[in-house]
Amino acid sequence: MSTRATRSPRWRDLRLVLRPFLATQPRALLLGCLLAAVTVLAGMALLGLSGWFITATALAGLHAATAFTFDVFMPSAGIRLLALGRTGSRYGERLVTHDATFAVLAELRVRLFRGWARPEAARDLLMRPARLLFRLTSDIDALESLYLRLFVPAAAALGAALLAGIVLGFMHVGMGVAIALWLCVVGCGLAYFIARRARQPARQRAHAVEALRARAVDLVAGQADLAMVGRLDAQRAALMNADAHLARADLALNKLEAAAGFAYGSAGTLTLVGVLLAVGALVSEGVIGAPGAALALLIALTATEPFAALRRGALDAGRTWLAVRRLAPRLDPAVEEAARPFRTAQTAAVQVEQLTVTHPGSLVEVLSGVSLHLNAGERVALVGASGAGKSTLLCVIAGDLTPRAGHVQAQAACLLTQRTELFQDSLRDNLRLADPSASDERLWTVLHAAGLDADVRALATGLDTRLGEGGLGLSGGQSRRLALARLLLRPVPLWLLDEPTEALDAATAHDVLQRLAQQAGARTLLIATHLRREAALADRLVCMAQGRIVADLRRGTDVFEAALRGLRPD
Repeated sequence: MSTRATRSPRWRDLRLVLRPFLATQPRALLLGCLLAAVTVLAGMALLGLSGWFITATALAGLHAATAFTFDVFMPSAGIRLLALGRTGSRYGERLVTHDATFAVLAELRVRLFRGWARPEAARDLLMRPARLLFRLTSDIDALESLYLRLFVPAAAALGAALLAGIVLGFMHVGMGVAIALWLCVVGCGLAYFIARRARQPARQRAHAVEALRARAVDLVAGQADLAMVGRLDAQRAALMNADAHLARADLALNKLEAAAGFAYGSAGTLTLVGVLLAVGALVSEGVIGAPGAALALLIALTATEPFAALRRGALDAGRTWLAVRRLAPRLDPAVEEAARPFRTAQTAAVQVEQLTVTHPGSLVEVLSGVSLHLNAGERVALVGASGAGKSTLLCVIAGDLTPRAGHVQAQAACLLTQRTELFQDSLRDNLRLADPSASDERLWTVLHAAGLDADVRALATGLDTRLGEGGLGLSGGQSRRLALARLLLRPVPLWLLDEPTEALDAATAHDVLQRLAQQAGARTLLIATHLRREAALADRLVCMAQGRIVADLRRGTDVFEAALRGLRPD
């Protein structure tokens, strides 16, 4: 019962991965397997026919009568055809299998992104960037072993067993059945045994590589912080420890690979010896001649090679299975469906009813019983002290957090967070994150609207100027204006602004806010702030305290003006 319960989730995970894997390029994947089998069969037939032809020609040349009557043209034509066919099928197999594999892996990456596109995704990325990057790169790449190193060699190996069984079966039925069964049982059995033995070191190696990369990046990127707290030596020790674990895993896999090579070599030798004894007996009984014996021996000699090709896939099986287990939950169609845009309000810009939010692993309510209604075109400021729940409410409305209870409806929105997220890329590509199809003319338009076009034109390479990590090369005000320009590229009716001018000097902040107000037009604005200059854009002040809405004030009333004056000035 326990074993079945353990195996069931494993096979379910494998099905979740194989379903999109096989559905993306089914014909190309099948064609690749067929071409691999044809290549192996052509190679076996080429060697076997060549051996038969050489032996038959030599025997025919012993007598003048047979030398003149022996047909050398048909076998030689067959050899040429098989040689050309094997070359063509090998080229086609490599072309088809690798092209199909790359297409499948690209599609799996898209599906994986969709699986990540769920509430808390950004928070998970910030907390575990190395782990998620490892899933997207190494784990996806590990899945290529399923096809290139398991399915394709398995198809070729089964084809080899079938051909060997048929050829030797024409000489003796029992010998044909025996060789086919022997190849399948021993060849696949060794692969299974190797995969079982390699599972643990392969998984250890995958974990060690992940730890080594993460600790190396932490050491390089965080040298200053580590030095300040006296943790440089500890980080170097952790890095060396990960490297030692990787070396031990590599050593175990290398030993197992050597043992696997010896096992397959021994199996091939036993196969050849068995066939040699069998054909010797058949020749002595006059059932077959010397050419037939040469054909049988050469077919047997090459029949084990395709099974030996499974060795690489078996050694990678542990890493592949680990990747399957880690990726399957994000490739589940139910997860993809849940990750799609989940709310569209038809009559209101925002409709929040009795919202309750807690952080993962905590029972403390960050938001408790929050209800909020925004009509289209309204400009509302969420005000309150730090920790009141303003940013959390924006994240829930944007879909970045899942509430524990309550109901949320919102128009398509764009969230401008407190931190300006810029990447080590060109200015153009940083802008096009919001609209990949935007023309340069459109980019200059939004830069002008954000008040950054003069600064960009003053740069030697303009839009092609490359930024450093985190937007290095721009001042704080320039970075915020670039974020504003990117916001303007998003054609959404709802803007969620989380302290849009925090940490900017007063002059820059007022200019950014003025441009925001001008460019917003008929959009709905919801601004989280504790600054008077930002709240002044709003027609309503929604006051929050300890995760609750305690007041909803409208412009034109004395309490609105009093609350506005009570906010922090410039």
